[in-house]
Amino acid sequence: MLVSKVAFIGLGVMGYPMAGHLKKAGHEVIVYNRTGTKAEAWVKEHGGAAAATPKAAAAGAEIVFACVGNDDDLREVTTGPDGAFKGMGKGTIFVDHTTASAAVARELYGEAKGSGIAFIDAPVSGGQAGAENGVLTVMAGGDEDAFAAVKPVIGAFARMAKLIGPSGAGQLTKMVNQICIAGLVEGLAEGLHFAKQAGLDAEAVIETISKGAAQSWQMENRYKTMIEGKFDFGFAVDWMRKDLSICLDEARRNGSHLPVTALVDQFYSEVQAMGGKRWDTSSLIARLDKA
Repeated sequence: MLVSKVAFIGLGVMGYPMAGHLKKAGHEVIVYNRTGTKAEAWVKEHGGAAAATPKAAAAGAEIVFACVGNDDDLREVTTGPDGAFKGMGKGTIFVDHTTASAAVARELYGEAKGSGIAFIDAPVSGGQAGAENGVLTVMAGGDEDAFAAVKPVIGAFARMAKLIGPSGAGQLTKMVNQICIAGLVEGLAEGLHFAKQAGLDAEAVIETISKGAAQSWQMENRYKTMIEGKFDFGFAVDWMRKDLSICLDEARRNGSHLPVTALVDQFYSEVQAMGGKRWDTSSLIARLDKA
């Protein structure tokens, strides 16, 4: 793999380790974060350099990665007064790992194309642990040639990266991912709650049924902490509700029917009201055990 000069914008719980993997892979990395002290800490840990603005970070970079909070944050770091698009040269590529709307992906794809820049929407799955271990799944939308150019670089922090379709397809696929997870976690929470209420040894139950058709990643990785009432091991409820809101908005646009997703979103609002805004998504069981 050829060494590339890259920029990474947004050093949150996902972006910080993702940028670190790029540096470990030998790429020349410059970072930007809205809170500058975090960028300074990253440079102290990994080397590289920090920039004062997204525009400055993007200057001279072949690929600019971003992982920020939402649509508005994404617009700010791309097309804002000091946005990355203003510092990027023709033929360069912007890869967005934010979980955002398909509409903003298509909007920024158009803006970028008008400036001779390629834009790939590439949200990720795998959570903080996946980012830290470099085993994320990346689902992408955009042009085939641009994706082919960035895929080897993405490999520094992903074990799976696939182009699903044109601009927006990556974000739509992430919505499918979150829809599936919402139902799985609620089903697991109800199953564990039922087992406890029935006086069963929940660990023995899971040890048995996880070898059959009920098996899932959530079951394998979250059942023990759910039984123990510990919810500090993954994707926060606040973030999940943001993602489910995107899913439900898109469903209204495309005519999808998502009754379970809408219901689970409301269940998460109950968890928030219990003080669980930063608990991980497996905390759905807390509202059942409280009842």
